Amino acid sequence: MNVIRTLPFLVLALALTACAGKPAREAAPASVAVDASAPVDVAVAADDTASVPAAASAAPATAPVAADGTAAPTAQADGQAAPTDAEDDFAALYGGPAPSADGSAPGRAAYDPWEPFNRRVHSFNNVVDRAVARPLATAYTKVVPRFARTGVTNFFSNLRAPVTITNQVLQGRPADAWDSLGRFVMNSTLGLGGLFDPASKAMVPRRSEDFGQTLGAWGWRSSRYVELPFFGPRTVRDVFGLAGDIPLSPIRTIEEDKVRIGLQGLQLVDMRSQLMALDDIRDSAVDEYALTRDAWLQRRNYQIENDLRDKHTRGKDADDTAPIPVDAMPMPNWGN
Repeated sequence: MNVIRTLPFLVLALALTACAGKPAREAAPASVAVDASAPVDVAVAADDTASVPAAASAAPATAPVAADGTAAPTAQADGQAAPTDAEDDFAALYGGPAPSADGSAPGRAAYDPWEPFNRRVHSFNNVVDRAVARPLATAYTKVVPRFARTGVTNFFSNLRAPVTITNQVLQGRPADAWDSLGRFVMNSTLGLGGLFDPASKAMVPRRSEDFGQTLGAWGWRSSRYVELPFFGPRTVRDVFGLAGDIPLSPIRTIEEDKVRIGLQGLQLVDMRSQLMALDDIRDSAVDEYALTRDAWLQRRNYQIENDLRDKHTRGKDADDTAPIPVDAMPMPNWGN
């Protein structure tokens, strides 16, 4: 195969490198406030984990009450300022509380020992995103009608079913795997190859799993952050997870290069178009790298925690946002 033909589509993968994901379907668990003046020792273990001591719980305080009996909006019960509209928007988009003004996540230190390298990669990714991916996504949303874009999103979501089903089985969740299989069969037949989503109307939960989440469910709970060219935000755990997802990718089984690369390019543009709501938050951030890193790690940890407690949320749609799927990367099939 001629590798040069893949390059115009490969740069589109940078669309997701600085974004945490789509709006979460469930609220993330609240974070515990930590006294910034108290020193925090982070112990790094040999298994790529960081141990952060828990903060001491604060004594409950009485929230101020307005004259009409409602809580005053100026402060929270713990003495902290009430969330602003921007923080509420961030929580809705990222599934958790917003980072502080300097970009740090509340209550949890990011494990980022490779930060100098990651920042250089992030800058490179952002340059290509703003020069190529964002304009393409903008043009896509203006030219393609909403119903057609919804069909494209449904189609690629349906193609991820084999990866999701396999990882649900590996996580010991056969009931969820059965739901996902039923959803895949229903959307592939009644939904005309996945263009429509009758399974959601039938109240079949939508979930998305990958091998990185499976490794987290198996015990690899914390891992150092790394940002890769084209693949964007990851952890070391998720990099290893790519190897488990590659053999399950339906798109990568297509031997015709033009068809496969065309589908992968369309998938990347579609994914980038769904993240345009985050552009204003990114552009106005004091430290855009720190915000991206902390929001992405917070969301990824929430996905894994949600997997572990899934038996308590059965019947509801779980957070179905994953990192850039391996089948979206327009890389050559060397074996063909």
